[in-house]
Amino acid sequence: MKVIICGAGRVGQGIAMRLSTENNMVTIVDVSPDLIRKITTELDVRGIVGHGAHPDVLKRAGAADADMIIAVTYSDEVNMVACQVAHSLFSVPTKFARVRAQNYLRDEWNDLYSRKNMPIDVIISPEIEIGKAILRRLNTPGAFAVVPFADGRVQLIGVSIDEDCPIINVPIGQIPDLFTGLHAVIVGVNRDGVIFAPTQDDPLNIGDKAYFLVRREHSGRLLEIVGTHKEKARHIVIIGAGNVGAYVARELESVAGVRTRVIEINQERAEIAAENLKKTVILNGDAMNAEVQREAGVANAEMVLCLTDDDKINILSGVLAKKLGAKKAASLVNDVSMQDLKSGLNIDAVIDPRATTVSSILRHVRRGRILDVFTIQKGSAEVIEGEVLETSPMAGKMLSDIDLISGIVIGAVIHQGNVLYPDPTLVIKPSDRVVLLAEKEAFKHVEHLFRVSTDYF
Repeated sequence: MKVIICGAGRVGQGIAMRLSTENNMVTIVDVSPDLIRKITTELDVRGIVGHGAHPDVLKRAGAADADMIIAVTYSDEVNMVACQVAHSLFSVPTKFARVRAQNYLRDEWNDLYSRKNMPIDVIISPEIEIGKAILRRLNTPGAFAVVPFADGRVQLIGVSIDEDCPIINVPIGQIPDLFTGLHAVIVGVNRDGVIFAPTQDDPLNIGDKAYFLVRREHSGRLLEIVGTHKEKARHIVIIGAGNVGAYVARELESVAGVRTRVIEINQERAEIAAENLKKTVILNGDAMNAEVQREAGVANAEMVLCLTDDDKINILSGVLAKKLGAKKAASLVNDVSMQDLKSGLNIDAVIDPRATTVSSILRHVRRGRILDVFTIQKGSAEVIEGEVLETSPMAGKMLSDIDLISGIVIGAVIHQGNVLYPDPTLVIKPSDRVVLLAEKEAFKHVEHLFRVSTDYF
């Protein structure tokens, strides 16, 4: 597949890295010669220096025979015009645009992106995707990751394993026998920074981060079993009233019993937030000031969400919040090199916006029978939901008879809307959905399992 990526920032680099390693022909366009030089040195991609919305630049990038354009520059308008030019002049079949400004995304303007107006096939809104991820974590306290699959019937839940966990040193294959009726399958383990798909004989160790695929209604029981279940936060302070902070605050207004306060340093933005948020207290002040945080009630807060567009402010304001008495603090951090500071600074969680955005784009890029994708550990593994075709080597076979290579663990099968436990005797049927984790080296085998043409990868 020939793909043009407009924008060589963090998201563009993430998409280029993923697609180029899967034998796609990737061309990346950016106005910065330094970014293009860096990405073409590190990755097997072609680079073009130029404006991503200019026809001559897109022509040089190969738009005439491209299969897809993914416009993820920092400018919404450039992204939208790039898709328009790619459609009108070069008939590029599939067009993605990252759009951050919420005014473009209001329901009343949905017709704007139709083929007769501005033909964009998929709008990606990082702020909304990040906001939804934050809300899922707030709704599932005790988990460091919560991602829905199978139309929300199944959840991927990440849990840190400590010394109080009752399933330490128990072979993973024996865990289901200990908790009858619980649909929870350990599909991945992050041990010392390395993610792997465990075998039935592998035990969990203290310090592991385990990824479970669990039926949604069983998630609470799972967290109680592993000892990480916590009460949901009812007193929340949000630092930053930008797109992410405002979205989270707005959604929290509909949750009964939750009190939310927002600190915003920019007066104009604070006034806009005050107009749009009816139940939320807005404070115009500097979150790096201890008195401002005290006024916002940080000392009694159960969760402080640091969601400004400045990594350093998010990290330091989170550190200050914990020092003032906040039970937990989570910081939005774009810079990958700064994300490992969490443990040393007493911040409870780091939110990685690039991983969220890349996953949301890959979810749409993976066409054919790949229905959903979530990337883990910078692409070291993926959780994939796919539909089984009649031609699939899985169709009509018991799970125990399917030739799965190492590095793949099946966590759930959805048959006619029902979530089934992946028992070895379960027979996979055409049109079933299968949710699994695959290590990077096993991605091609997953392609084979779902019989997706290599043109789709």
